Amino acid sequence: MEELLAKAKEAIHKSYAPYSNFKVGASLLTSGGIFTGANIENISYSATMCAERVAVFNAISNGEMEFEAICVYHNGEQMPYPCGSCLQVLSEFVVAEDFTIYVANDYKVEQYTLAQLLPVKFEGDLDV
Repeated sequence: MEELLAKAKEAIHKSYAPYSNFKVGASLLTSGGIFTGANIENISYSATMCAERVAVFNAISNGEMEFEAICVYHNGEQMPYPCGSCLQVLSEFVVAEDFTIYVANDYKVEQYTLAQLLPVKFEGDLDV
């Protein structure tokens, strides 16, 4: 967990958050290593990308799809809980009860499973 937190703290320096000033770094532990991401905002907020999804997409674009844990970090008082979109993306690749999510700020670290933060995921109709 300490290495994940350290990597998330490093990743926050790559954040682009001129509108919210809420910088977030994430580090994703995979079977092949640790992949990082930072939130990237856009003046059109719907085009903004969270640090968690950047880390996931970074891992996938490097051929990694076996995820073990993620750490999400904000360098302030507010906790950077993953949004529903990030949780849904993670649910595509992991067993929710087995995947650990660490949420951290400068003062504490909280630990959850994906199942705790996303008790019901969207599965859709794949018979299209």
